[in-house]
Amino acid sequence: MSNELLKQEIERAMENAPLQKALKNFTGAYPGNRERVYKGYDFEELREKVHEVKSYARDHIDDMIAEFIKNATANGANVFVAHSAQEAFDHALQLAKDNNVKLAVKSKSMASEEIHFNQGFEKAGIHAQETDLGEFINSIAGDSPSHMVMPAIHYSKEDVADLFSSYTKAPEAPIIAEEVKTSRRLMRPKFLEAEMGVSGANVAVAETGSVFTMTNEGNARMVGTLPKMHLFIFGIEKFVAKMSDVRYIFKVLPRNGTAQNITAYLSAYTGASTVVTDAENDTKEQKNFQIIILDTPERRKIMESEDYKDMACCVRCAACLNVCPAFRLVGGHVYGGSIYTGGIGTLLTSFLNNRERGKDIQNICLQCGTCNTVCGGKLDVAGMILKLRTKFAQEDGLNPVHKFCLDTVADRHLFHSMLRIASVAQSAITKGQPMIRHLPMFLSGLTEGRSLPSVAPQPFRDILPSIKQDVPNPKGKIAIFTGCVLDFVYVDIATSVVKALNMAGYTVEMPLDQACCGAPATYMGDVENAKKAAAMNVEAMAADEYDYIVSACPTCTHALREYKEFFKDEPEMYKKAEAVGKKTFDFSKLLSMLGGLESEGDGKEVKVTYHDSCHMKRALGVSEEQRELLKKTKGVELVEMEGCDKCCGFGGSYSIKYPEMAGPILQEKIQHIVDTGAEVVAVDCPGCMLQIRGGLDARGLGNIKVKHTAELLVEKRPQA
Repeated sequence: MSNELLKQEIERAMENAPLQKALKNFTGAYPGNRERVYKGYDFEELREKVHEVKSYARDHIDDMIAEFIKNATANGANVFVAHSAQEAFDHALQLAKDNNVKLAVKSKSMASEEIHFNQGFEKAGIHAQETDLGEFINSIAGDSPSHMVMPAIHYSKEDVADLFSSYTKAPEAPIIAEEVKTSRRLMRPKFLEAEMGVSGANVAVAETGSVFTMTNEGNARMVGTLPKMHLFIFGIEKFVAKMSDVRYIFKVLPRNGTAQNITAYLSAYTGASTVVTDAENDTKEQKNFQIIILDTPERRKIMESEDYKDMACCVRCAACLNVCPAFRLVGGHVYGGSIYTGGIGTLLTSFLNNRERGKDIQNICLQCGTCNTVCGGKLDVAGMILKLRTKFAQEDGLNPVHKFCLDTVADRHLFHSMLRIASVAQSAITKGQPMIRHLPMFLSGLTEGRSLPSVAPQPFRDILPSIKQDVPNPKGKIAIFTGCVLDFVYVDIATSVVKALNMAGYTVEMPLDQACCGAPATYMGDVENAKKAAAMNVEAMAADEYDYIVSACPTCTHALREYKEFFKDEPEMYKKAEAVGKKTFDFSKLLSMLGGLESEGDGKEVKVTYHDSCHMKRALGVSEEQRELLKKTKGVELVEMEGCDKCCGFGGSYSIKYPEMAGPILQEKIQHIVDTGAEVVAVDCPGCMLQIRGGLDARGLGNIKVKHTAELLVEKRPQA
């Protein structure tokens, strides 16, 4: 798919009013509801246990399969291990034919969708009836799931009424309770008539041969109890070793999935039970209990990969979708494949179903990392998507235009020369103003919904020598890493960093051979240029000459800390990169470590709200230090905004590639800022500053200032 086709999908989703309303209502209420149901529980401890039991099963998968088969068989089950989707389907179809099945009723099973169960059975003359309400709605519409837990979230009650009216040939009122009754009326005869019930599994226990399902509808239990034959289809990633392991998953999955303490139905199936085959005569027979385990090469590849093996720890709770700003805008039909959706769905789609679709939709990820904070299996979803992006770039090559830009940035002398030229040439566009509000021709999209900062007349590297650093008896020496933006755009931030650290008793130097931190290349999958930047900066920053390295950009800080990962096979460079990483801190973190500043200030009252950057809070784990520094500054009244740690939509090149998505995310952030009544928005990320300041300016809200924490701390202390 071309990028243009993906953009068309995005546009259609964002123009779909019912979809937008449904996504906004659910994702808006979800965080608060989830927080309430976790009261009294230590989520971090719970998900650590989930990760532990799931990774143990993954690392001993052959033992899990063998033990499960032994115990399930002993309890009367028939277990078949399929090594391909086709093999799984063929076995399922043969079971149906051997038992004269004419109707199969299904409870939601994503694994069955992988093997194209419904289509194949229908082609063979066997009707496969979806009984999960959401899946039933989708089947009537000829649609695919838009969410892994709530597959029909994209339909309004009016949509469902129209679909049901068409299906039943009778008018249906758009009243949810009535629609549920209609579904129940339609499904009940199917349960009684079906010769086969088909289920997916949430968990499979090797120790007992048991299979568990968690649902909120009674359909799943009827699928498992009423037909004479019951067929489970699930992948090897659903295993745990012991019955006691399931408790952690049962505590996390419903709270993460739908913000419930527990699902309405929790069912365990251990082998064959008895089933009533003739209700009139109360005739009972042993159930024909069948299990198909998907042990496919694709699943094995995931489990054997150091980069992606934690995908096997996913419990399919879909929390990563529920908090994702991109999913909130477009839903799973755009941000997903035909089976799996959202962030984890991008990974699963890429490996299990459709590589090309996965390659397209991974671009939708903002890399904000919010998904990681709620993942029930403690997966680094964002990190794995970034590795996937790199994998695709290495296998298929980068977009030539993107590659040219990254090559230019990686050439320090060329890039810096271009920025110096731009500082002079921009006058025709800026007309002497600090913000660029309109760009000509094909560049016009860059200023859609936001203004851009102009390039500084002088780079910071030229200004630093003129800053008087009057530090009697300095405690030490700090190197400042400015990256591109602080050096050539936001020189005032870099100046304030120097002055604040001077106040803390340290002198500051700027190694002049430093270049771009390499984050743009990293986040676009260009390993070659990312490593080139890493090598250049590791040598430039000369860690052994300084007590600390400071950055006023959390993305740069994170990049410098991760440089060692590029040099695992180069011991000498690894040692140097590790030294750089250990000494590198973001400004607010470092200043806090050094004891902060005296509790002084000019006393002039100013109401400040704070925006947490994604890298600052989630990658670096820094959120309290900057707030304490601000609170201890006389005159600063700190007021928290709603969604203070929600992404602003910048995402580096994301806001350039997908302005149609970045724009609404920014709009929501601006509204939250306005609602606080704050005069100043404090940030610690120049990228967030660019996005928020530009958005405020474009909306005529330039009276609300956006300042880096370093600027606020310094300007409120007159002696600076």
